[in-house]
Parts: sequence; C-alpha cells; structure tokens
Amino acid sequence: MQNSTSLSIGLVQMNTFNSKTLEIGRAIFLSSTLLSFFYFLYFIVGILHFSFTSPHVREQPRYILFAHMLINDALYLSLSLFLLMASLFLLYIPVPICYIIVTLTSSTFKITPYNLAVMALERYAAICFPLRHAILCTPQRSNVAIAVMWTIGLIPNVADLVVLGISADRKFISLRVMCTREAVMVNAIQSSIRSYTLISSLATVAVIILFTYVKVMLVARKISSGSSSAFKAGRTVMLHAFQLLLCMVSFTSAFTESYFREYLLFLLFGNFIILTCLPRFLSPLIYGLRDEVLKQGVRRLFTPNCKSLKSWKFRSNKCKREATQQ
Repeated sequence: MQNSTSLSIGLVQMNTFNSKTLEIGRAIFLSSTLLSFFYFLYFIVGILHFSFTSPHVREQPRYILFAHMLINDALYLSLSLFLLMASLFLLYIPVPICYIIVTLTSSTFKITPYNLAVMALERYAAICFPLRHAILCTPQRSNVAIAVMWTIGLIPNVADLVVLGISADRKFISLRVMCTREAVMVNAIQSSIRSYTLISSLATVAVIILFTYVKVMLVARKISSGSSSAFKAGRTVMLHAFQLLLCMVSFTSAFTESYFREYLLFLLFGNFIILTCLPRFLSPLIYGLRDEVLKQGVRRLFTPNCKSLKSWKFRSNKCKREATQQ
C-alpha cells in the first residue's frame, strides 16, 4: 500500500515536472518565434520605406518586383504565425474564416516563386535585349505582371473551393475547427489539386530560371568581360535559384512533423523559425547586400544614424548644463 502511494506521488511529481518543463519550453520558443518575426518585419518595413521614398528606386521594375516579394513574404509570415498561435492555444475558428486564411497562406506561398521567375525574366530582357528593355520592362508592366501572378496563384484555390462546395454539407460550414489545411479538406481531389499545383509551379519556375541563366551567361561569354553587367546579371539569376531553393526548404516541415510527432510542439516552433522565417529573411538580405542601390537601405537599418546620435548627445549635454545651473 505504501509502495503504491509513493508510486502515485512520484507519478504526480513527474507529471508536474513535465508540465512545468513544457510550459518553460513553450515560453522560450514563443518568445524566440515572436522575436524572429518582428525582426524580419522590421527589416521588411525598413527596405520598403527606402524603396518607396527613393524616386529612382520606386520607378525601376526590378525594385517594384522586389518590394512586392517583400510584401508578399510579410503577409505569408503573418498568416503562418497566426496559424501557429492558433494551434498552440487551441483556437477553434469557423470553417469559412479558416478557409480564407488557408487560401491566402497557400496563395502567398506560391506567389514568391512566381515573383522570382519574373525577376529572372527582367534580368534576361535587360541583358539579351538591352535596346528594348526600357520598352519591355516598365512600372506599368510590372504591375500587370503582379496582377497576373495573383490570378495564377488563386486559380487552384478557386478550383479547390468548387470541390469543397460540392463535397461538403451545410453542417460542415457551420463547424469550428483547428485551422489547418487538413481541416478544410473533405475530398481527395483537393489534395491532388494542391500537389499538382505546387509541383508544376516550382518545376516551371525552375525551368524559367535555368533558361534565363543559360541565356545570360552565353551573352556574358560573348562579351568576355569578367566585370560586365551580363556576369552580374548571371549571378543575380543564380541568386534567384538559391531563393527558390530556400522556398522549397519549407516542404521538409511536413516530413519532420509526420515522423517526430512526440516532439510536435517544439517542431512547430523550430519549423516556423528555421524553415519558414529564416529563408524569407536570408533571401532579401542577401539580395539587398548584393545590390548597390539596396545596400544603402540595408546599411541604414543596421548602422546607427550618426547625425541623430550627435544631436541627441548635444541635447542631453545641454539639459545637464541647464540642470546644474538651476
């Protein structure tokens, strides 16, 4: 009897210890996730402020597309963070609202590769058709390209909505669910639409980037100048290929979460920081450091403003002198 009592007490203490450890781990990962997200958001806002307040940057098609990619990634990360918090705090959401959030999340995920493909084509036009580049690539056509991206990105979701409307009954629409992609899938056709769309999209973007890289490097070899703009454009296209690879890293989250379900809580935070947030931070950071124009904006973000610092010191010293005189 005493042994069973002591065993029960030991199990209660172990459960209490495990729950406390879980709460501490949850708090650490939650703070790390929010810190990473807001740091990335600060970086995006800073680059966008530099882009939209500089007329020579705002009128260039490549920077318009770059700014659109930053806004799209910020929207994707915001929605992903909301879904992560909803899973963490067991928030049940009505099916229509959940479906809208999931649709926007999947669309913004696909828009990033499309944007990379259009940016690669812009470099291809600049190098292979330099005399027609100003006609082919204008701010107006950049906006049209952005609209086409969103149209292509939303078409599979429209098909998914049609399948959902046919397959689901009225009771399903009135339910509250844990908002995940699986929660709003009632037909196997939806999974097929999603898989085919992602595979075809990434494959098409990879072919476009490979094609533009080969064409640009052929022009660079004809010029045979190591410092030519063609070689720089080729390296930029290779950077787009690296950015595409970073986007594809997110697919490994499904593998880790399915095979390591006993650590699902920690995997949710780890996957969000390493596989979702970090690639979308590294991508614009590397691009910004390589580009001579955007490098100025990056420097402003990570280096203090000397003039404002000196003026702040001057004002503080002046206040000290006035205080001592009184």
